[in-house]
Amino acid sequence: MLSLDDFDFPLPPALIAQHPAPERSGSRLLHVHGTRLADLYFLDLPDLLAPGDLLVFSDTKVIKARLFGQKESGGRVEVMLERILDARRALTQIRASKPPRLGGRMCLADAFWVTVVGRDAGFFTLELEGEGDFWEKAEAYGSLPLPPYITHRPQAVDESRYQTVYARHPGAVAAPTAGLHFDEAMLALLASQGVHTAQVTLHVGAGTYQPVRVERIADHKMHSERYRVPEATAAAIAAARARGGRVIAVGTTSMRTLEASALPCGQVQAGEGETDIFITPGYRFQVVDRLITNFHLPRSTLLMLVSAFAGLDDIRTAYAHAVAEKYRFFSYGDAMLLEKRDAI
Repeated sequence: MLSLDDFDFPLPPALIAQHPAPERSGSRLLHVHGTRLADLYFLDLPDLLAPGDLLVFSDTKVIKARLFGQKESGGRVEVMLERILDARRALTQIRASKPPRLGGRMCLADAFWVTVVGRDAGFFTLELEGEGDFWEKAEAYGSLPLPPYITHRPQAVDESRYQTVYARHPGAVAAPTAGLHFDEAMLALLASQGVHTAQVTLHVGAGTYQPVRVERIADHKMHSERYRVPEATAAAIAAARARGGRVIAVGTTSMRTLEASALPCGQVQAGEGETDIFITPGYRFQVVDRLITNFHLPRSTLLMLVSAFAGLDDIRTAYAHAVAEKYRFFSYGDAMLLEKRDAI
């Protein structure tokens, strides 16, 4: 039985990237093919793809999800929007000296009031008072929700670089970071080489940063996230399969969306839904052949996912190599191209 310690590794804090590379496609790329490791650059990616391959991106857009304010009683609060439920209500995480009570009121950004109308497992439902809606309030008064391991306040460069160039549908509170490496020139080059692209949408929630608090990973419960698979994307995956192309997920968000929407036969079903899929070693992948991803936190569910995909021992070796070679880790860090273990 796998435990949390099986997914731990030493990481020098100096390797946690605090700022993006000068150019989107200027990061390094570690190609992991079983026990074979190749130190490359992201600009080498086109050489690793073939005409007929299909890249699947998540086109979610990060919203300004972090809000500061105070309770009616005077205590300071920090609110992170997990999900905007509708114009009047939002599911949130709240940091305060004391958790707010049901019915409690808060003034956010010195601009608008909300009331706590629900609580469930560390998440609070807030209802907006007065005019407007939560989408407008977040855009007008919120700040970019950089991950907790990035220590600086959002700067002008973060407004663009913590967003993919193909972001379309607002709703995420964390970027699909594997996609941050792609720029318009890279996408145009891939298209000219006959590499196809398709989009899904998965709105990453703040729960993605919640630590695993159980020792047996089988006891962990994933947070739920919304996803959408367009008809065109389901058709593109079927066409890629028919022509012998490989399906390559750009990021764990795309991976989770595709695997959650797959029928037992492996066919991807178009539609919308919620997923709390938890992928750990032993999982049988239905859709994805290769995965482009960043380096993930120790003891995290995303490290468990990539270990399931590429093999636990091979991921341990790859991460040890990345640390030794001083790759940059996490959201603004370097990338990996992983081959599926059972395809090696």
